[in-house]
Amino acid sequence: MKKRLLLVGFMCLSVLIKAQSKTNQYTIRTLAFYNVENLFDTINDPTKNDEASPMMQLKGNKSKVYWDKIEKLGSVISQIGFEKSKIGPALIGLSEVENRAVLEDLVTSKPLKKMNYEIIHYESPDKRGIDVALLYQKKYFKPIHHETFTPTIFRNNFRVYTRDQLLVSGYLDDELIHILVNHWPSRSGGEAASRSLREKAAYQNLKIIEKIRETDPKAKIFSMGDFNDNPTNSSLKKVLKTKGKKKDVKEGDLYNPFEEMHKHGFNTVGYRDNISLFDQIFFTSPALNKGEKDFSSYKMYKAMIFNKRFLMTKNGRYKGYPFRSFSDGGYTGGYSDHYPVYLYLIKKKN
Repeated sequence: MKKRLLLVGFMCLSVLIKAQSKTNQYTIRTLAFYNVENLFDTINDPTKNDEASPMMQLKGNKSKVYWDKIEKLGSVISQIGFEKSKIGPALIGLSEVENRAVLEDLVTSKPLKKMNYEIIHYESPDKRGIDVALLYQKKYFKPIHHETFTPTIFRNNFRVYTRDQLLVSGYLDDELIHILVNHWPSRSGGEAASRSLREKAAYQNLKIIEKIRETDPKAKIFSMGDFNDNPTNSSLKKVLKTKGKKKDVKEGDLYNPFEEMHKHGFNTVGYRDNISLFDQIFFTSPALNKGEKDFSSYKMYKAMIFNKRFLMTKNGRYKGYPFRSFSDGGYTGGYSDHYPVYLYLIKKKN
Protein backbone atom coordinates (compact mmCIF):
# COMPACT_ATOMS: atom_id res chain seq x y z
CA MET A 1 0.00 0.00 0.00
CA LYS A 2 2.82 2.43 0.87
CA LYS A 3 4.56 1.84 -2.47
CA ARG A 4 1.24 2.19 -4.27
CA LEU A 5 0.60 5.56 -2.61
CA LEU A 6 4.05 6.80 -3.59
CA LEU A 7 3.53 5.60 -7.18
CA VAL A 8 0.12 7.27 -7.37
CA GLY A 9 1.62 10.51 -6.03
CA PHE A 10 4.33 10.47 -8.65
CA MET A 11 1.85 9.68 -11.42
CA CYS A 12 -0.26 12.64 -10.31
CA LEU A 13 2.82 14.86 -10.47
CA SER A 14 3.56 13.60 -13.98
CA VAL A 15 0.00 14.20 -15.17
CA LEU A 16 -0.20 17.68 -13.64
CA ILE A 17 3.12 18.83 -15.08
CA LYS A 18 2.22 17.39 -18.48
CA ALA A 19 -1.21 19.02 -18.43
CA GLN A 20 0.14 22.41 -17.49
CA SER A 21 2.91 22.12 -20.06
CA LYS A 22 0.32 22.20 -22.84
CA THR A 23 -0.14 25.90 -22.25
CA ASN A 24 2.96 26.80 -20.25
CA GLN A 25 6.59 25.73 -20.24
CA TYR A 26 8.21 25.10 -16.85
CA THR A 27 11.75 24.86 -15.58
CA ILE A 28 12.15 21.95 -13.16
CA ARG A 29 15.02 21.79 -10.67
CA THR A 30 15.74 19.13 -8.06
CA LEU A 31 16.98 19.83 -4.51
CA ALA A 32 18.12 16.69 -2.70
CA PHE A 33 19.75 15.33 0.42
CA TYR A 34 21.57 12.02 0.95
CA ASN A 35 23.24 10.46 3.98
CA VAL A 36 25.93 8.45 2.17
CA GLU A 37 26.82 6.21 5.16
CA ASN A 38 30.45 6.43 6.22
CA LEU A 39 32.04 7.72 3.03
CA PHE A 40 35.58 7.48 4.37
CA ASP A 41 38.81 7.07 2.46
CA THR A 42 41.34 4.32 3.19
CA ILE A 43 44.01 6.57 4.71
CA ASN A 44 44.36 6.91 8.46
CA ASP A 45 44.14 10.51 9.62
CA PRO A 46 45.86 10.86 13.02
CA THR A 47 43.78 13.97 13.83
CA LYS A 48 40.50 12.02 13.68
CA ASN A 49 39.02 8.84 15.05
CA ASP A 50 38.58 7.61 11.48
CA GLU A 51 40.08 4.22 12.34
CA ALA A 52 36.69 3.44 13.92
CA SER A 53 34.95 3.82 10.55
CA PRO A 54 33.69 0.65 8.80
CA MET A 55 36.01 1.39 5.86
CA MET A 56 39.11 1.36 8.05
CA GLN A 57 37.98 -1.75 9.91
CA LEU A 58 37.84 -3.87 6.77
CA LYS A 59 40.41 -6.67 6.80
CA GLY A 60 41.32 -6.30 3.14
CA ASN A 61 40.37 -4.93 -0.29
CA LYS A 62 39.83 -1.45 1.16
CA SER A 63 40.65 0.27 -2.12
CA LYS A 64 38.33 -1.96 -4.14
CA VAL A 65 35.50 -1.41 -1.67
CA TYR A 66 36.09 2.36 -1.62
CA TRP A 67 35.90 2.76 -5.39
CA ASP A 68 32.90 0.47 -5.63
CA LYS A 69 31.08 2.59 -3.05
CA ILE A 70 32.05 5.79 -4.88
CA GLU A 71 30.64 4.47 -8.16
CA LYS A 72 27.44 3.25 -6.51
CA LEU A 73 26.80 6.56 -4.76
CA GLY A 74 27.51 8.46 -7.96
CA SER A 75 24.99 6.30 -9.80
CA VAL A 76 22.30 6.96 -7.18
CA ILE A 77 22.87 10.73 -7.15
CA SER A 78 22.75 10.92 -10.95
CA GLN A 79 19.26 9.38 -10.93
CA ILE A 80 17.60 11.50 -8.23
CA GLY A 81 14.94 13.65 -9.87
CA PHE A 82 16.23 12.81 -13.34
CA GLU A 83 12.84 11.53 -14.51
CA LYS A 84 11.48 15.08 -14.58
CA SER A 85 14.41 17.48 -14.43
CA LYS A 86 16.61 15.45 -16.86
CA ILE A 87 19.72 16.84 -15.16
CA GLY A 88 19.91 15.15 -11.76
CA PRO A 89 19.94 17.33 -8.63
CA ALA A 90 20.86 20.97 -9.20
CA LEU A 91 21.93 20.91 -5.54
CA ILE A 92 22.41 17.99 -3.17
CA GLY A 93 23.37 18.09 0.48
CA LEU A 94 25.41 15.18 1.83
CA SER A 95 26.19 13.86 5.29
CA GLU A 96 28.68 11.30 6.64
CA VAL A 97 31.56 12.37 4.39
CA GLU A 98 35.06 12.32 5.81
CA ASN A 99 36.80 15.07 3.86
CA ARG A 100 37.01 17.02 0.62
CA ALA A 101 39.08 14.29 -1.04
CA VAL A 102 36.23 11.77 -0.98
CA LEU A 103 33.92 14.41 -2.42
CA GLU A 104 36.35 15.10 -5.26
CA ASP A 105 36.44 11.38 -6.03
CA LEU A 106 32.65 11.31 -5.97
CA VAL A 107 32.03 14.25 -8.33
CA THR A 108 34.63 12.96 -10.81
CA SER A 109 33.21 9.42 -10.79
CA LYS A 110 31.88 8.16 -14.11
CA PRO A 111 28.17 8.66 -13.28
CA LEU A 112 28.65 12.29 -12.16
CA LYS A 113 31.58 13.63 -14.17
CA LYS A 114 29.46 15.14 -16.96
CA MET A 115 27.28 16.96 -14.44
CA ASN A 116 30.22 19.16 -13.48
CA TYR A 117 29.46 19.38 -9.76
CA GLU A 118 31.29 21.84 -7.54
CA ILE A 119 31.87 21.25 -3.81
CA ILE A 120 31.25 23.30 -0.68
CA HIS A 121 32.73 21.60 2.38
CA TYR A 122 34.17 22.50 5.77
CA GLU A 123 35.87 20.28 8.32
CA SER A 124 33.57 19.93 11.33
CA PRO A 125 34.52 19.32 14.99
CA ASP A 126 32.88 15.87 15.02
CA LYS A 127 35.33 13.51 16.73
CA ARG A 128 34.75 10.72 14.23
CA GLY A 129 35.63 13.09 11.42
CA ILE A 130 32.30 13.07 9.60
CA ASP A 131 31.10 16.23 7.90
CA VAL A 132 28.27 17.65 5.82
CA ALA A 133 28.73 19.14 2.36
CA LEU A 134 26.84 20.61 -0.58
CA LEU A 135 27.33 19.69 -4.24
CA TYR A 136 25.93 21.93 -6.94
CA GLN A 137 25.85 21.97 -10.71
CA LYS A 138 27.52 25.26 -11.48
CA LYS A 139 25.52 25.64 -14.67
CA TYR A 140 22.39 26.14 -12.56
CA PHE A 141 23.56 27.45 -9.19
CA LYS A 142 25.91 30.33 -8.33
CA PRO A 143 26.89 30.55 -4.65
CA ILE A 144 27.50 34.01 -3.23
CA HIS A 145 28.10 33.13 0.42
CA HIS A 146 28.72 30.10 2.61
CA GLU A 147 29.66 29.54 6.23
CA THR A 148 29.22 27.02 9.02
CA PHE A 149 27.66 27.25 12.46
CA THR A 150 28.62 25.01 15.36
CA PRO A 151 25.82 24.28 17.84
CA THR A 152 26.90 24.75 21.45
CA ILE A 153 25.71 21.53 23.07
CA PHE A 154 26.57 19.99 26.43
CA ARG A 155 25.66 16.58 27.84
CA ASN A 156 26.34 15.78 31.50
CA ASN A 157 28.54 18.91 31.66
CA PHE A 158 30.69 17.71 28.74
CA ARG A 159 30.80 19.46 25.36
CA VAL A 160 29.26 17.45 22.52
CA TYR A 161 31.26 17.99 19.34
CA THR A 162 28.74 17.33 16.62
CA ARG A 163 28.53 18.25 12.96
CA ASP A 164 28.43 21.87 11.85
CA GLN A 165 25.37 23.28 10.12
CA LEU A 166 26.35 24.46 6.66
CA LEU A 167 24.67 27.53 5.19
CA VAL A 168 24.98 28.24 1.46
CA SER A 169 23.31 31.22 -0.19
CA GLY A 170 23.24 31.69 -3.94
CA TYR A 171 21.27 31.98 -7.14
CA LEU A 172 19.34 29.05 -8.52
CA ASP A 173 19.23 30.25 -12.09
CA ASP A 174 18.28 33.90 -11.38
CA GLU A 175 16.62 33.42 -8.00
CA LEU A 176 18.22 33.82 -4.58
CA ILE A 177 17.77 30.84 -2.25
CA HIS A 178 19.41 29.67 0.97
CA ILE A 179 20.31 26.07 1.80
CA LEU A 180 21.07 24.63 5.25
CA VAL A 181 22.69 21.19 5.38
CA ASN A 182 22.38 19.31 8.68
CA HIS A 183 23.35 16.14 10.48
CA TRP A 184 21.98 16.46 14.00
CA PRO A 185 23.19 14.48 17.06
CA SER A 186 22.38 10.78 17.08
CA ARG A 187 20.05 8.88 19.40
CA SER A 188 22.94 7.23 21.20
CA GLY A 189 21.73 6.37 24.71
CA GLY A 190 18.11 6.41 23.59
CA GLU A 191 15.69 8.92 22.06
CA ALA A 192 14.58 10.47 25.36
CA ALA A 193 18.08 10.76 26.83
CA SER A 194 19.43 12.44 23.68
CA ARG A 195 16.37 14.53 22.83
CA SER A 196 17.75 17.78 24.24
CA LEU A 197 20.81 17.53 21.98
CA ARG A 198 18.68 17.65 18.86
CA GLU A 199 16.48 20.36 20.31
CA LYS A 200 19.60 22.49 20.74
CA ALA A 201 20.62 21.72 17.17
CA ALA A 202 17.14 22.77 16.07
CA TYR A 203 17.50 26.02 18.00
CA GLN A 204 20.75 26.71 16.12
CA ASN A 205 18.86 26.14 12.87
CA LEU A 206 16.15 28.54 14.00
CA LYS A 207 18.70 31.25 14.81
CA ILE A 208 20.23 30.96 11.32
CA ILE A 209 16.82 31.20 9.66
CA GLU A 210 15.86 34.22 11.77
CA LYS A 211 19.15 35.93 10.94
CA ILE A 212 18.48 35.57 7.20
CA ARG A 213 14.93 36.84 7.63
CA GLU A 214 16.14 40.00 9.37
CA THR A 215 17.33 41.33 6.01
CA ASP A 216 14.90 39.42 3.79
CA PRO A 217 11.58 38.47 5.46
CA LYS A 218 10.47 36.63 2.32
CA ALA A 219 13.66 34.62 1.88
CA LYS A 220 13.35 31.13 0.43
CA ILE A 221 15.25 28.97 2.91
CA PHE A 222 15.51 25.19 2.59
CA SER A 223 16.81 23.18 5.55
CA MET A 224 17.77 19.63 4.65
CA GLY A 225 19.48 16.81 6.46
CA ASP A 226 19.56 13.72 8.58
CA PHE A 227 17.88 15.15 11.65
CA ASN A 228 17.93 11.89 13.65
CA ASP A 229 14.36 12.80 14.53
CA ASN A 230 11.06 12.12 12.83
CA PRO A 231 8.99 15.07 11.55
CA THR A 232 6.71 14.83 14.59
CA ASN A 233 9.45 14.98 17.24
CA SER A 234 9.90 17.99 19.52
CA SER A 235 13.00 19.38 17.77
CA LEU A 236 10.95 20.05 14.65
CA LYS A 237 7.45 20.56 16.04
CA LYS A 238 8.18 22.49 19.24
CA VAL A 239 11.46 24.29 18.52
CA LEU A 240 11.13 25.03 14.80
CA LYS A 241 7.32 24.75 14.85
CA THR A 242 7.18 23.13 11.42
CA LYS A 243 3.77 22.63 9.82
CA GLY A 244 2.82 19.41 8.09
CA LYS A 245 -0.27 20.56 6.19
CA LYS A 246 -0.25 23.24 3.50
CA LYS A 247 -3.52 24.75 4.71
CA ASP A 248 -1.98 25.43 8.14
CA VAL A 249 1.05 27.31 6.79
CA LYS A 250 0.96 31.05 7.35
CA GLU A 251 3.48 33.72 6.48
CA GLY A 252 6.63 33.15 8.50
CA ASP A 253 5.96 29.45 9.06
CA LEU A 254 8.12 26.50 8.08
CA TYR A 255 6.53 23.73 6.01
CA ASN A 256 7.69 20.11 6.24
CA PRO A 257 6.15 17.99 3.44
CA PHE A 258 7.69 14.85 4.95
CA GLU A 259 5.44 15.00 8.00
CA GLU A 260 2.44 13.62 6.10
CA MET A 261 4.63 10.94 4.53
CA HIS A 262 5.76 9.90 8.00
CA LYS A 263 2.16 9.65 9.19
CA HIS A 264 1.43 7.36 6.24
CA GLY A 265 4.29 5.04 7.16
CA PHE A 266 7.01 6.09 4.73
CA ASN A 267 10.59 5.90 5.95
CA THR A 268 14.18 6.66 4.99
CA VAL A 269 16.13 4.56 7.52
CA GLY A 270 15.70 1.33 9.46
CA TYR A 271 17.50 0.34 12.64
CA ARG A 272 16.89 -3.04 14.25
CA ASP A 273 13.10 -3.34 14.31
CA ASN A 274 12.34 0.37 13.95
CA ILE A 275 11.80 2.39 10.78
CA SER A 276 12.09 6.18 10.81
CA LEU A 277 11.90 9.16 8.50
CA PHE A 278 14.97 11.06 9.71
CA ASP A 279 15.91 12.51 6.31
CA GLN A 280 13.82 15.55 5.43
CA ILE A 281 13.70 18.92 3.72
CA PHE A 282 11.59 21.70 5.22
CA PHE A 283 11.38 25.28 4.03
CA THR A 284 9.98 28.77 4.52
CA SER A 285 6.49 29.70 3.32
CA PRO A 286 7.51 31.80 0.25
CA ALA A 287 8.63 28.56 -1.47
CA LEU A 288 5.23 26.91 -0.95
CA ASN A 289 2.53 26.79 -3.59
CA LYS A 290 -0.76 26.65 -1.68
CA GLY A 291 -2.98 26.06 -4.67
CA GLU A 292 -2.88 29.49 -6.27
CA LYS A 293 -0.68 28.03 -9.03
CA ASP A 294 1.62 31.06 -9.04
CA PHE A 295 4.85 29.70 -10.44
CA SER A 296 6.37 32.98 -11.54
CA SER A 297 9.21 32.09 -9.15
CA TYR A 298 10.45 28.73 -7.87
CA LYS A 299 7.93 26.87 -5.72
CA MET A 300 7.88 23.34 -4.39
CA TYR A 301 5.81 21.08 -6.59
CA LYS A 302 6.43 17.71 -4.96
CA ALA A 303 8.47 16.13 -2.16
CA MET A 304 9.77 12.61 -2.74
CA ILE A 305 11.76 9.76 -1.22
CA PHE A 306 14.14 8.08 -3.66
CA ASN A 307 13.52 4.49 -2.64
CA LYS A 308 13.95 2.54 -5.85
CA ARG A 309 13.94 -1.24 -5.52
CA PHE A 310 17.67 -1.56 -6.17
CA LEU A 311 18.29 0.51 -3.01
CA MET A 312 16.34 -1.94 -0.85
CA THR A 313 17.49 -5.03 1.03
CA LYS A 314 16.04 -7.97 -0.91
CA ASN A 315 15.67 -10.60 1.79
CA GLY A 316 16.26 -11.53 5.41
CA ARG A 317 15.16 -9.87 8.61
CA TYR A 318 15.61 -6.38 7.19
CA LYS A 319 13.92 -6.97 3.84
CA GLY A 320 12.65 -3.65 2.52
CA TYR A 321 15.11 -1.58 4.58
CA PRO A 322 17.77 0.50 2.80
CA PHE A 323 20.54 -1.73 1.39
CA ARG A 324 23.40 -0.52 3.57
CA SER A 325 27.09 -0.59 2.65
CA PHE A 326 28.52 -2.07 5.83
CA SER A 327 27.22 -4.73 8.22
CA ASP A 328 28.86 -6.93 10.86
CA GLY A 329 32.31 -5.52 10.07
CA GLY A 330 32.13 -6.28 6.35
CA TYR A 331 31.15 -4.70 3.06
CA THR A 332 27.74 -5.76 1.74
CA GLY A 333 27.96 -4.23 -1.74
CA GLY A 334 25.05 -1.95 -0.85
CA TYR A 335 24.61 1.78 -1.13
CA SER A 336 23.66 3.46 2.16
CA ASP A 337 21.60 2.84 5.26
CA HIS A 338 19.47 5.85 4.30
CA TYR A 339 17.30 6.69 1.30
CA PRO A 340 17.80 10.08 -0.37
CA VAL A 341 15.02 12.66 -0.24
CA TYR A 342 14.31 15.43 -2.72
CA LEU A 343 12.04 18.26 -3.82
CA TYR A 344 10.94 19.27 -7.28
CA LEU A 345 10.97 23.05 -7.65
CA ILE A 346 9.24 24.44 -10.71
CA LYS A 347 8.97 27.87 -12.28
CA LYS A 348 7.17 29.11 -15.35
CA LYS A 349 9.53 29.99 -18.17
CA ASN A 350 9.49 33.56 -19.40
